[in-house]
Amino acid sequence: EYKDKRKSRMIIGVDFDNTIVCYDGIFYGVALEKSLIPPDLHVSKGSVRDYLRQSGKEDIWTEMQGYVYGPRMVDASPFPGVFDFFSRCRDRGDSVFIISHRTRYPFLGEQYDLHESALAWLKQHRVTGNGRMIPDGNAFFELTKLEKLKRIEKIGCDYFIDDLPEFLNEPDFPVNTKKVLFDPNGQYQQVELLRGKSWQEIQDMFF
Repeated sequence: EYKDKRKSRMIIGVDFDNTIVCYDGIFYGVALEKSLIPPDLHVSKGSVRDYLRQSGKEDIWTEMQGYVYGPRMVDASPFPGVFDFFSRCRDRGDSVFIISHRTRYPFLGEQYDLHESALAWLKQHRVTGNGRMIPDGNAFFELTKLEKLKRIEKIGCDYFIDDLPEFLNEPDFPVNTKKVLFDPNGQYQQVELLRGKSWQEIQDMFF
């Protein structure tokens, strides 16, 4: 349904959590506020998750995710260079769509609307809205992985950028969409996918 309207050079789909938004600082900060971790723990989302799981605090970790993706979303940072990439795509006439898989409400704890929080973050950073980097209707938060895959196909993405190789390698991943792995920590060296360690590297691929 989008293809008829497009006059753009390319349709580029981008995942949201851990691809556009970096949560390392905010997860560390919240865990420290709640005295759940030692201050000398490495500042990353993964370190906080691993520490809490190894301490038998899986439920606390799950609840913390709802809190961070909900009311503390305002404190999360964009990955460096991601907005430059969006602006350059817009200026060249490419269409960028944000397509994410995110539950509507947390599994545990307060029932914050996590879709509203994500959309508010995009507005707060002037990503969406009139005359911004991405038109308002171009951000989709799907409830399941399957719906995310279907959305990528329906929009007809030429490329899709995601931080999870297992998602990009899903059997149902649209055959006509080229895959780009965003790998900021360089943890997927062995994975055979087009890969960028930073948004600058991804920008260099496209421009």
